[in-house]
This record gives sequence, C-alpha cells and structure tokens, in this order.
Amino acid sequence: MDIRNIAIIAHVDHGKTTLVDELLKQSGSFRENQHVAERAMDSNDLERERGITILAKCTSVVWNNTRINIIDTPGHADFGGEVERILSMVDGAIVLVDSAEGALPQTKFVVGKALARGLKPIVVVNKIDRGDARPDEVHNEIFDLFAALGANDEQLDFPMLFASGRQGWADETLDGARKDLSPMFDLILRHVPAPNLDKNKPFAMTATILESDNFLGRVLTGRVEQGRAKVNMPVKVLRADGSVVETGRLTKLLSFRGLDRVGVEEVEAGDIVAVAGLSEATIPDTIAAPEVDAPLEAIPVDPPTLSMTFRLNDGPLGGREGKKVTSRQIRDRLFKEIESNIAIRVTDSPESEAFEVAGRGELQLGVLIETMRREGFELTIGRPRVLFRTNEETGEREEPYEEVTIDVDEPYSGVVVEKMSLRKGQMQDMRPSGGDKVRLTFIIPSRGLIGYHGEFLTDTRGTGIMNRLYSHYGPYAGTVEGRRNGSLISAENGATTQYSLFSLQDRGTLFVDAGETVYQGMIIGEHSRENDLEVNPIREKKLTNMRAAGKDEALLLTPPRRMSLEQAIAYIEDDELVEVTPSAIRLRKRYLDPNERKKRGKKAD
Repeated sequence: MDIRNIAIIAHVDHGKTTLVDELLKQSGSFRENQHVAERAMDSNDLERERGITILAKCTSVVWNNTRINIIDTPGHADFGGEVERILSMVDGAIVLVDSAEGALPQTKFVVGKALARGLKPIVVVNKIDRGDARPDEVHNEIFDLFAALGANDEQLDFPMLFASGRQGWADETLDGARKDLSPMFDLILRHVPAPNLDKNKPFAMTATILESDNFLGRVLTGRVEQGRAKVNMPVKVLRADGSVVETGRLTKLLSFRGLDRVGVEEVEAGDIVAVAGLSEATIPDTIAAPEVDAPLEAIPVDPPTLSMTFRLNDGPLGGREGKKVTSRQIRDRLFKEIESNIAIRVTDSPESEAFEVAGRGELQLGVLIETMRREGFELTIGRPRVLFRTNEETGEREEPYEEVTIDVDEPYSGVVVEKMSLRKGQMQDMRPSGGDKVRLTFIIPSRGLIGYHGEFLTDTRGTGIMNRLYSHYGPYAGTVEGRRNGSLISAENGATTQYSLFSLQDRGTLFVDAGETVYQGMIIGEHSRENDLEVNPIREKKLTNMRAAGKDEALLLTPPRRMSLEQAIAYIEDDELVEVTPSAIRLRKRYLDPNERKKRGKKAD
C-alpha cells in the first residue's frame, strides 16, 4: 500500500484536533454506531481539561488504497519541542490558519521549521463559517509570511483550501459545494510525495516519541528511515556520538490504524511505527540493525529559556497530603521526564534537596508540576527565572526576548501599551484587526512577561488575547518592574476564623476562607500597599456575658481570590514559594520565621 506522512501544524486553538476527528470519521476509521469522544486525539486528562494539545500523537487513515499517517501536533509555543522533532517523520504539512485571527506567532514558528526542512505545505484557511472571517486577507498574510521566512518558489506556490473542520468540509474555492473533506484527501495524495527511502539497506529508525506502557514497557515511535524490520529481529541502539547504548530484540511492532495501535509482523522504510522490547533507548537515539555503525542525524531543538527551582516540601504541612515527598522521589521523576521531553533540562541546584528545571515557558513547566501533583507528589516551586547567557564575541550579558501579539478592544490599547513599555517592551506594529479590535506586536524581554498575564486580563476586562513566542537572545534590558503590592503573611499556626478575616479584608485581597489551616510564614492575601504585613488570621472573638442584643454586625466575607497553578507561579516574588500538594496550592515565604526573613532581607536571591 502507498504511504503518505503528514503533520498538521497551526497556532493554538485554530482547530487541528477537531479537523483530525473529521478526517478519521470520513475515511471510515470508525464504525457507524461507534461512540467517539470529541477531540479524540487529546487523550490525557490535562489535555481534555485545558482544551489544548500537549503531546504530539500519531494516527492513520486509508483513502483510495493509500495509507495516510497523520501527526497531530501541539499549537502552544511552550510545547514547540514536540513539533520540532516530529517534522523529521513527515514529507508534508497541512498549515491550518484561523480565517479571522490569521497568522499568529506559533504559526510563524512551526512554518519556519517546516520550510527549513524543505517540506511543501498545504495551507488550509479554517473556520470559514465564523462571522468575522476574512479569508482573502488571511491568504495574503500567509503568502507574506512564507516569503519573509525564506520559502523557495516551489513552497510559495502552495495549494490552498477553505474549510470548516467542525462542519467537516473543505473546498478549493470559497463558493464551492461544501460537502465533505474529499478535496483535502485528494490534495494530500496529489501534493505530498510518497517517502523516497531505500528499503534494501539495513534497518534504521530514529526515536521521536517515547511512551510507557504497563504491559509492553518502553514504546518508541518513529519513522523507519531505511530497510525493513521484523518481529524479534536483533537491534542495537546508538546515541548521537555513535556510542552503543544497548542491544536487544524488537518484541513488538505496532502500526497505527485509526486511534488504535495494531501489532504487525513486518514494517518497511517510510512507515511510522512504534516498537517495544528496549529498556534504555530514548529520544533521539537511533534504533538499527546490528551491522549499522553510524547513527541517523537528529534535529537540534531550540534551547530552554526559563528555569524554576523544584524543592521538597519542608513546610509545617509537608507530608500530610501526598504520597511522594522525598527529594529522591522528585529527582527520579524529573529525570524520567527528560527522557521523553527533550525541551526540558534538569540539573542539581546549589540549594540542598532542590533541582533546577529549565523549559520553554511557564505553561510547559506548569503542566509538568500539575502532572506530578496528580501522581501524589508534594513539592515547593520557586519563582520562574530567565536563563541569561554571555555573548562570546562581545562579552556582554544577554537575555531571551519574545515576540508578543496582542488582540485587544480599542479602548484598552492605551493601558496595554503603557504597561508593556514599563516592562521594557518595544512596539513593532499596531494595526486594526476588525470588529473594533487592535492588533499590537511587541518585542519584550521574557522577564517582563513573568506575572503580567493576570494584570493584562484585568486591564482588558478579560477580553484581551495575548500570544507569545521566543524570538532571540538580546542585550540585558536592565531592571524590570515586578509586582507592586506586598503580601499579608500569617504570624500564627492554626485554622482561620471568620471574625479575624473580616477585620483583615480591609487590608487587601484575601486568598483563604474561614476554617482553612494556615501556618507561620504562609501568604494569606495581597496587601493593599507595597510592604509585607504580618497578621493574625486565627484570632477568635472574646466571649463575655456583657453583650447587648443587636450589637453584633453580620460578618460577611468577600469570596477569596483562588489562583490556578500557573497564576500562583507567575504571582510570587523571589523570596516566595508555591507549595503544591495533591489537594492544595498555597503561597508561602521562602523563610517562614520572621526573624530569619529580616536577617536575609526581602530579596532572598
């Protein structure tokens, strides 16, 4: 059977996974009466809850006796490492663009990587059924983007489809029949070349996705680059430097059939397969026949730009809510993560029983922390820090910069420009984007964006949309303004009382409700002024028999401000930590004892 390998790449929330649902349905991959969940490729709990794709996944469909292997990729910039490495497995790419939002930063990132590998993309303008769709303008934007990214003439002559993934149709013209996705399937067969690989050489493939299976152990997915593989054939695993990691046998060969992986006896060059039977192989090792001496070339991945300190939970409540609380367990889990996630790096911290974890952004590291939390871990997390470097030629200190695209209602554009300039952002472009909205583009140090997103949503009354993407390393931008308000810090251990919190809510915004357990050094709210304030949240009302009827006022508390994990991580300052357990997220000072804090000064780092 002929094979086509394609990736679907796009900015976050432009409809990749929904389109894959329809491709699977219309190709006959499901029975007529089969119940299939919406966004079937988003298989883990976090992906379903957040409505985003985090891990790249494979599926396959059959159309006109041709097997089309499809890889659904993440759209968020923080998970760009997933996109970079899977592009080596495909011969074509469908670039999906929202008909209203147009080409956004992540579109630019993934398209740049695809063009650099020589892939010939198919452009699909999705969500044509939107009321604010502007397909012709978006077509021009895409052409300009391809030209700016250095596309060759063949790549600039890209075929184009107009589609609605949710309604399940695609057409070559705007006023087409809008019946089904047949034009997309036919275009893939015509435009995407079949893999041109040597089937007679000794077997070799590069591992690009690593999973763990309760029955099969380590399962490695990749494209067979040369030769054929059979079940139980002997293989060896080569690192990038040519060293042999292990030898073993391929106990299982799995090919993708719809949403399932099916065992097969033999695979050949060009097919995307999963193999089992190896215990040490990881990404991006080469799995090859014993006679192969040199590893296959692996794609270099962009470096991490952000770092956080993962520590064990040494607070008064440590060990009460989680099952995995020791630094050894945290270390083992982090080093297991870097086997399958090549965009993350882990090193030992100068602090005792702590580890420095570097990644692409707050969301990527937040997903890792949330996953560990659900596995029963307890840990404390330090404030995100950007990774500086020294320019070897000039000797100057450099830091990462990001390109930020903001869509905001016109009345709020002034406050956004003001806040971004305070955080060292430089405006690159400002243009109307339709519907009384303005699109602002900035280049800003990554440091300037830490902790800004919550403030941005407040300033724009929740209507602003911010998209960010790593741009480059540039000169150190100097001091960046951080959080202005101080913290309300508990001075006592115990359970909060309604009586005490009622008198404290005039001092600022509370993070806790009555009856919650607090401890000395825990942050229970945001002070209305710039300084930190120690307070007693457990004070009870003195009971006496001298009480006049009707004198007691109703103690009504304002609902506390609850933060998600990412909001809490972005909120803290250098001398503060986020305590994460399976059942709670708490904010605390790094040094719980007030005398220790005074001795160390406010900035612990």
